[in-house]
Amino acid sequence: MRPRILASASCGLLAAVLLVPGLLVTGPALAGTLQGVTLPDTKEIGGKTLMLTGLGLRKVSIVKVYVAGLWVAEKGQSGEQILASDTPRHAEMHWLRGGGKDRICAGWYDGLTDNTPNASAELRTQFDTLCSYMQDAEKGDIFAFSYVPGTGTAVTINDSDKGTIEGRAFADALFASWIGPKPGPGSKFKKTLLGG
Repeated sequence: MRPRILASASCGLLAAVLLVPGLLVTGPALAGTLQGVTLPDTKEIGGKTLMLTGLGLRKVSIVKVYVAGLWVAEKGQSGEQILASDTPRHAEMHWLRGGGKDRICAGWYDGLTDNTPNASAELRTQFDTLCSYMQDAEKGDIFAFSYVPGTGTAVTINDSDKGTIEGRAFADALFASWIGPKPGPGSKFKKTLLGG
């Protein structure tokens, strides 16, 4: 399902401010909406204005699990183009229902295996670190991931900083879990997340 774009006149001043150490994330009036989740059209990450490419719905069978949003420097790019560019990126998971930490981590590890088959030992250790940041998700929780070149990927849960994982290789593997050749949530999720 394609995100519905709301005109600023109809949605008023929608402003979201998320503080991450070293990062300022803000959103203006325009937004995309899916399954009752409204996300801002742009965010400021690492001093760059990123644009919302689209929204994806993660489903398991008929169960709606979370809505994801992806913000990048330039809209209209393929997953391969985004991953080939060392530019800031931001992604969010807005949980529609609860989910256990073990299942969330299993999804990250599957994404790594499926999209980065020759992952180094260091990269696998970084995914262990990512999973140490995870927690059981509750309805309404927001998991966010902000990559800034030269700094790394900051992980936050409900605006609480969990830590930053260094290196582009980690960021590429993490985002590939959604927009790589074998996205864990499926090809339809990837397509809508990229605005298709």
